[in-house]
Amino acid sequence: MDTRSPHTVVPAQSYSDRPRLAEVPGAPFGLRGRRVAVVGLGYVGLPTALALREAGAGIIGIDVSTARLEDIRTCQVDLQPQHLAQTAEAVRAPDFHLTDDPAAVEAADTVVLCVPTPVDRHKVPDLGMLSAACAAVVRHARKGQLIVLTSTSYVGTTRDMLVEPLEARGLAVGTDIFVAFAPERIDPGNPAHGQERTPRVFGGADPRSADRAAAFLSATAPYVHRLASAEAAEMTKLWENTFRAVNIALANELSDGCQALGLDPRPVIEAAATKPFGFMPFYPGPGVGGHCIPCDPHYLLWQLRTTQAESPLVETAMRAIARRPGSVVSQVVERLARAGTPVAGARILIVGIAYKEEVADLRESPALEIYGRLAAAGARVAYADPLVPTARLGGTLVEAVTDPAAEEWDLVVIHTLHRGTDLSWLDENTAVVDVGHRLSAAEGLPR
Repeated sequence: MDTRSPHTVVPAQSYSDRPRLAEVPGAPFGLRGRRVAVVGLGYVGLPTALALREAGAGIIGIDVSTARLEDIRTCQVDLQPQHLAQTAEAVRAPDFHLTDDPAAVEAADTVVLCVPTPVDRHKVPDLGMLSAACAAVVRHARKGQLIVLTSTSYVGTTRDMLVEPLEARGLAVGTDIFVAFAPERIDPGNPAHGQERTPRVFGGADPRSADRAAAFLSATAPYVHRLASAEAAEMTKLWENTFRAVNIALANELSDGCQALGLDPRPVIEAAATKPFGFMPFYPGPGVGGHCIPCDPHYLLWQLRTTQAESPLVETAMRAIARRPGSVVSQVVERLARAGTPVAGARILIVGIAYKEEVADLRESPALEIYGRLAAAGARVAYADPLVPTARLGGTLVEAVTDPAAEEWDLVVIHTLHRGTDLSWLDENTAVVDVGHRLSAAEGLPR
C-alpha cells in the first residue's frame, strides 16, 4: 500500500516510468498532422517548439526579434547539446517555419504563448511584451483554435488578455475557440528536467477548453494535472517560484548563521537532507538570477497590494534576496581588509558570471551587481566564464579571462561553477570568497 501523502514530492527520475496521457487507451497519440504556432522563441519558447516538433507537430515559430530568429537559424543559441542538434535538424526541415509576422498564427491549429514577463527597476511587473503578444494573437485568432498561455503572470491574466478580448471579437470561448493556461516548467541547463520528464499543470477557461488542453499537453509531458480554472493554474506557478524564493532567502540567512558559529553550512544542509520527510535542501548563493525567482514573486506581491492583502514573509524574503549581492561585496571588502589590501586597485576575479550553472544567461545575474559595485569602488575586476566569452558590464564590452593562472589575484570570488571548471590554479596564497560554500575545507583554500 502506498502510504505517501497526496502531496509527496516524487523524484523527477520516476516520471519516465509513468505512461504519458497520450499513450493511455482512448487518448490522442502525439501531434501528427497538427500545426502549432509558438509565439516567443526565447529560453522557454524554443525548447517548447522543439519538443512539440518531436511529438509530430509542424511548427510556426514567431518572434518579434529578427536577430533572435537569425540566431536560431544559425544555431547560435544557449541550449543543451541534444537541443542544439534538434535545432540544427529543425531549421532545415519544411515543417519548421520561422517568422516575425504575428499573422502567421492564422495557419495554426494551436497557439502557444511563451513571452517574457520581467519586472522593471522598481520591481513592478512589466506586461508590455505579454500584452502586445496576446493582442496580436487575439487579432489573428480564428475559430477552432486552442490558445495556451505559458508565461508567468498575475492571477487573471488569461481572462484579461485572452478570454475577454476574444469574446469581444465575437469568438465564444469554449465553443468557437478554446483557451487555457499551462505554466512553463523549463529548467535551463539541466538535462534531468526536460519537458518529457516534467509534469504539466493547467487550467482551462472552461471545461471544453480544459479537455482540449489536456490532449495537447499530454503529447510532450509524462502526465498532466488538471485544475478547475486558469486562475488556479496561474496561482500554481506563482506559488512554485515564491516557495523557492522564500527558501533561498532562508538558506542564505542560515548559511550566514553557520559562519557566525564557525560552521561550514554545506555539510549541515546535506545532513538535514538525509531526513526523508519534511525537508527539502536549498543552498546558499550570491543571490538569484534568470527570469523566474527575481521576478515572479513580485507579480504576486503587486497583485496582493491591489487587494490590500499582506504577505510580509514573501516581502521580507524578496528584500533579502535583493540585498544578497551587496552582502557578497561586503564579504569581499572584509576579506581584503583582513589581508591589508584596499579595495581600490585590488585585482579581483569573479569565477562564473552566468546566473546559474551550465547556461550562458546573464539575465538578473547577481554577478553583474557584484562586478559593478566592486568596479565602482576602484577595484580592477575581471571574470572567467567558459560559456560567456564576452559580456557588457557597466556599459563596456569585457572579454573573459581565459587563463586565470597566468595572472595574480588579490581575491577570487567563486560565483558560478560550470561542470568541469578548473580551480587547480588556486592555492593557499589566494584569498577566496566562495559564496555558495562549494569548496571543501580539505582543499586548504582560505575562505
